[in-house]
Amino acid sequence: MRALTWQGRRDVRVETVSDPSIKESTDVLVRITSTGICGSDLHLYEVMGPYLDPGDILGHEPMGVVEEVGEDIAALGVGDRVVVPFNISCGTCYMCGQGLHSQCETTQVKERGMGAALFGYTKLYGQVPGGQAELLRVPFGDTLPIKVPHGPPDERFVYLSDVLPTAWQAVEYAAVPPGGTLAVLGLGPIGEMACRIALHHGARLVVGVDLVPERLRRAGARGVRTFDLRAQGKDLIDAVRGLTEGRGTDAVIDAVGMEAHGAPVAKAAHWLVGMLPDAVAERLMEHAGVDRLSALHTAIELVRRGGTVSVAGVYGGSADPMPMLRMFDKQIQLRMGQANVRRWVDDIMPLLGDDDPLGVEGFATHTMPLEEAPRAYKMFQAKEDGMIKTLLKP
Repeated sequence: MRALTWQGRRDVRVETVSDPSIKESTDVLVRITSTGICGSDLHLYEVMGPYLDPGDILGHEPMGVVEEVGEDIAALGVGDRVVVPFNISCGTCYMCGQGLHSQCETTQVKERGMGAALFGYTKLYGQVPGGQAELLRVPFGDTLPIKVPHGPPDERFVYLSDVLPTAWQAVEYAAVPPGGTLAVLGLGPIGEMACRIALHHGARLVVGVDLVPERLRRAGARGVRTFDLRAQGKDLIDAVRGLTEGRGTDAVIDAVGMEAHGAPVAKAAHWLVGMLPDAVAERLMEHAGVDRLSALHTAIELVRRGGTVSVAGVYGGSADPMPMLRMFDKQIQLRMGQANVRRWVDDIMPLLGDDDPLGVEGFATHTMPLEEAPRAYKMFQAKEDGMIKTLLKP
């Protein structure tokens, strides 16, 4: 089959690799029809090389059609259409029973001290082959894949793999009160979808902050009050407080994570780590890693006293300096974590009908063949051609 493979920093290639096969009686094989490029894929492209090997297959936002099933599969058959969640959860352990599928005890990567395994996402999360490929082996076939109807286009459902549940959880964790206010830092796919969900839930004011004109325009067209960080600069906090009776918003979602702008020292450290031998870089990242924290520090300042900061952006630092005095004094509530995909599916599915209130159809700005994935990664990282969300078609 053809698959997108990691070969080195800023070097991904579509290659011919061995087809996956059924290994356990509860596996299914899925022929991929659509697969997204996620903002967190750029972390692999740029800084997570120490945890990857050349040839690793990337991607964790796939959907497709079941091509083969293990002998113990009861819920799916050949020809069924499914979306594959990005976290690999059994659905039956204690953590899955608590709705914490990203902490699944069956697939926790215990040798690394990490939570549930993920498709296409480094040795930290199990080094499982990903979904930017023609075929994908999916374990726990009766409990993990999300069966969806034939008929509507893939774009109606593909975001159930990551974008929708991640944004949904970010809004749930933000706990915006009825008629309340929310600020979202970062208007990439997760941030913008979180804005749409918050407005659908009845937020009175949703403020979106970014520095990419296309993202600001797109969010603004759906009723988000946008601020351009480049133009606003240090006045952002005062501007948002001016909309909220001087308090700040009830909640803030950090949808940026480690890619935040405005932290040149941490940026230089990321670049340096990416140039070191893997064994050295791993030790440095695990014991002295520092993220670019501009977005998270902004969220702490932006939220009102007693408000909630919900972190959906990915961070990886082990030695991040946090303003604990400020957080304690403001009585901030902080929630974060990988999305528990299966936890939110039943809540989201009713919104994927013909009326499409969240605007999932048309959400992708680009659709490209899998063979063009290297160019798509390069464009996405450089924010070229207004690229916000890309779907690849094997």
